[in-house]
Amino acid sequence: MPTDLSTVLRPVSKANGLPNEHYVDDTVFAEERDAILFGTWAGLAVAADVPEPGDAKPIEFLGLPLLLIRDKDGAVRVFQNTCRHRGMILVDAPRKIEGAIRCPYHSWCYSTKGKLVATPHVGGPGMNTHDDMDRDTLGLIEIRSHIWRDVIFVNISGTEAPFENVHADLIDRWSEFDGPLYHGGADSKFELAVNTNYKLAVENYCESYHLPWVHPGLNSYSRLEDHYNIEEPGKFSGQGTLVYRQLKGDDGQVFPDFPNLRDFWDEGAEYISAYPNVLLGAQRDHAFAIVLEPKSTQETVEHIHLYYAQPEVDAAMRAKNTEQWKQVFEEDIFVVEGMQRGRHGPGFDGGRFSPAMDGPTHCFHAWVAERVVKHRQQLAAE
Repeated sequence: MPTDLSTVLRPVSKANGLPNEHYVDDTVFAEERDAILFGTWAGLAVAADVPEPGDAKPIEFLGLPLLLIRDKDGAVRVFQNTCRHRGMILVDAPRKIEGAIRCPYHSWCYSTKGKLVATPHVGGPGMNTHDDMDRDTLGLIEIRSHIWRDVIFVNISGTEAPFENVHADLIDRWSEFDGPLYHGGADSKFELAVNTNYKLAVENYCESYHLPWVHPGLNSYSRLEDHYNIEEPGKFSGQGTLVYRQLKGDDGQVFPDFPNLRDFWDEGAEYISAYPNVLLGAQRDHAFAIVLEPKSTQETVEHIHLYYAQPEVDAAMRAKNTEQWKQVFEEDIFVVEGMQRGRHGPGFDGGRFSPAMDGPTHCFHAWVAERVVKHRQQLAAE
């Protein structure tokens, strides 16, 4: 039986959270995969993962074999990592593509733009063409993708509205940051493997309610009362602070600011969840993106990347900044893992929301519920 989501869709003061099955049941996880992670614009990776033309990185996204590649002209593309001949995986480890993408099975070759360019012996020994093998129709299957703030979003189903339409309000909200973002490099990225459903990481990130108890160091200067909720029902949610404190080096140096920012950003910062699985941070002098990789109902890998306003910033400060954020994000692990274990309690009814403090989290629950209900209606109509 499908889960009852009617109580999730109530106003925040009367709503319950998503039922337990949405965190622990494999059948419901598969339903959410199709309705949400494949049906909307989900985060896959970052463009910095393939910095140079020819760079290729295989990614398995919920069982779907994908190939992230920067083509010879510098455009980032996402293909199914599957040869159109017999379905062989084309690239099994990150590497530089020199010339063409060559299938290791029968040596069919594809350009970095996905075009089938060589089919050796396809017509018999020494005959590399065949009248019934139309190369123009046998290129790699390209996955619809869009890059914003260096995050590569994909719409696996191909049915969602254009990214610019879906996230128009969020793009406008942070339009001041439309200039280049420069990835900090190898010391500005890390991964956290967490035993939790990816949605709990989103929920926790959305709200500041937990700061005094989970992040005492951060709360010592960025207090609960200095934060505000960001709630855009059906779109995105998160939190902001009015007392962002810049990191300073031993001699008082700071990271360079992004240009042309209004006064708010002198001490303000915002942290927003771009549904379903991307967490973004914007500050005057650096930014970050967290792409949540759902591995199963109860396993998630968090891919964290830090960005700056200039391509070169102080290396010692950059490393310190990464370490500080890693400490903050690690402080959340026991919370999201504890909530995951708690979802196995059969008497838990999804919980209630504080109307004053939990609005951003309820926005996310309602968005998930709306997408799942819509998916069910579409299946019923078919």
